[in-house]
Amino acid sequence: MTRVTPPTSITQTRVTPDRLLVPAPLRVLAVADSDSYLKWAAGLLDAAPANWTTELAVVRTPITPSPGQIAAAVSGTRFGGAPEEGPSTEVLGARGLRRAAERFRPDVVLLACTGPVVDALAAEVLAGLRPRPVIATGLPGISVPATEKAWLFRSGCDLFILHSGREVGEFRELGDRLGGGGEIALARLPYLDLGSRGSGDRVIFATQAKVPARREERESILLALQALADARPDLDIVVKLRARDDERQTHNERHHYERLWNTMAADGRVRAAAVRFEAGPMHEHLARAGGFVTVSSTAALEAIAQGVPLLILSDFGVSAEMINLVFEGSGTLGTLDDLAKADFRTPSPEWCQANYFHDAAASDWAQRLSALVLAAREGGLVPARSLLDGPEHAAARRRARLRIEIPPRVLRYGYRTKRRIRRYLKPF
Repeated sequence: MTRVTPPTSITQTRVTPDRLLVPAPLRVLAVADSDSYLKWAAGLLDAAPANWTTELAVVRTPITPSPGQIAAAVSGTRFGGAPEEGPSTEVLGARGLRRAAERFRPDVVLLACTGPVVDALAAEVLAGLRPRPVIATGLPGISVPATEKAWLFRSGCDLFILHSGREVGEFRELGDRLGGGGEIALARLPYLDLGSRGSGDRVIFATQAKVPARREERESILLALQALADARPDLDIVVKLRARDDERQTHNERHHYERLWNTMAADGRVRAAAVRFEAGPMHEHLARAGGFVTVSSTAALEAIAQGVPLLILSDFGVSAEMINLVFEGSGTLGTLDDLAKADFRTPSPEWCQANYFHDAAASDWAQRLSALVLAAREGGLVPARSLLDGPEHAAARRRARLRIEIPPRVLRYGYRTKRRIRRYLKPF
């Protein structure tokens, strides 16, 4: 694990009457399970008060990021390590994670993981730690609209961290309707404060694993990038990958863009050299960018923060399913034809204020965590009530725990064996 210890000169601050205090010294253990959640956890803790001692670890699952993905995720944060050494973030199995938590004795455990893993860690793997830590969680990017599934899996956590007034309002309404869960807090998305102002001749297309889903839709994007390269040979067209074809990420990507491009180039539909494919930290790419395009990606917010004109493609729909509903009214929606003409836009100030670019002073997540830790130390913290504690959810929780406890290779072998047995037993 990567540990960051505060200076010894920091002293504990006083509690204010409303118990939303100036953050006192805390010990925070953050646990991530994928590249996007690791990036979020590293960035959030990088913005934490200087008097907090923090540790960051990756729990081993089938979507564990590769060493390169880990390095990119923590780049630019306190967890990045020295350039000659690289990051030292450990990948731990369930038992190793439990032992690490027992040694560290955290005041707060930040579960920066996919929903089923959050539930399994909170309810079983990390349950019963003494002293009793506050369990916090959150989502690593755009979370509009709020979904029941996101709330259900995190309803056993004491604090749910979100990133805009709109998100807070939607999840609070959802929590009031469904019950369970703990408090909700506001933070600024950590990626928005990394990097320098973008400028240059680079156009970045940020991929998204889930959308668009169909192969022909993805090919149409690549053809538009080819058209842009033909019309503007002065531009450097880069497809920024979340993962290489042989790496895992938070969501499975059936039609990987680089694989599609190579196939299209072999068929003569595109010129192989017209577009480049790169991985690495997004903020470094944006520092050299003059334009940005995506179907749906939190990286669009990073582009806005770095002053890079952008385009959110609307050809495949604007909806919750496309994860781009939040960009309605922003002034950045456009088409593949706009992309081919390099017609990038700047979002309206009103939209920015309502969506992720609120004043940093409005963020209250650190204060709320401090207040919850104080309540826990005094024995007055009522545990959050998970809505997944019933017997009807026991099998799903066991499956999630298997993903944490069994090495991925063994798990994949077990899945293959199970499928073969099912095929063998299937009636003719």
